[in-house]
Amino acid sequence: MIVLKRILVIDDDEGITHFLRVGLTYEGYAVSTAASGEEGLRVAREQPPDLVVLDWMLPELSGLEVLRRLKAVNEKLPVILLTGKDAPDDQVLGFETGADDYVLKPVRFEILLARIRARMRDQEPQPEVLTYADLRMEPAAHTAFRGVREIQLTGLEYRLLQLLVENAERVFSKSSILDRIWGEDFFGDPNVVEVYVKQLRQKLEAGGEPRLIQTIRGVGYVLRALPAEA
Repeated sequence: MIVLKRILVIDDDEGITHFLRVGLTYEGYAVSTAASGEEGLRVAREQPPDLVVLDWMLPELSGLEVLRRLKAVNEKLPVILLTGKDAPDDQVLGFETGADDYVLKPVRFEILLARIRARMRDQEPQPEVLTYADLRMEPAAHTAFRGVREIQLTGLEYRLLQLLVENAERVFSKSSILDRIWGEDFFGDPNVVEVYVKQLRQKLEAGGEPRLIQTIRGVGYVLRALPAEA
């Protein structure tokens, strides 16, 4: 039986809750809604969600207070603040209070959906060890090795390499890498993928090791160990 991920939307704007309930249900989530902070806390107790989309400006009990109480019960529960408060100080306050992400109103559904998917991925259990050829990764410790040589990687480099190792021998297009690593709401230069692949290759091959990240011309990239030349 397929168990749907449960999302709780807490917002006093009925139009927004209806819009998000319809859209997120269509995307395959089980959606609950609440029109106030108190109601949201009650629903969260009765039907524990996997993620909460929370309006900051709620009547009576503020969104920040709801956030504090949700995190007090389950500090690992991902909470996305949904608000029109776009000042940098407001965003800092939201994150310091415990928010895992911050999406501005008016809501662009595709952006919110991308943030939800990213936060859901963050909650997925990490494998203890990933290996391919002489490459070893330990995601929980955020370490990577070629043989006995440790490789120092940035957060984005590590995520990109982990994607390729988890899907070794599978070819990824540049656009699919952008969606998975940078998110579907990325509107920058798609050539950033080439930059990060180049950086990864330099670090993976710094000890003279053979190339593992191969370019499939006109298609994309793949983690593949090529046979040694005779």
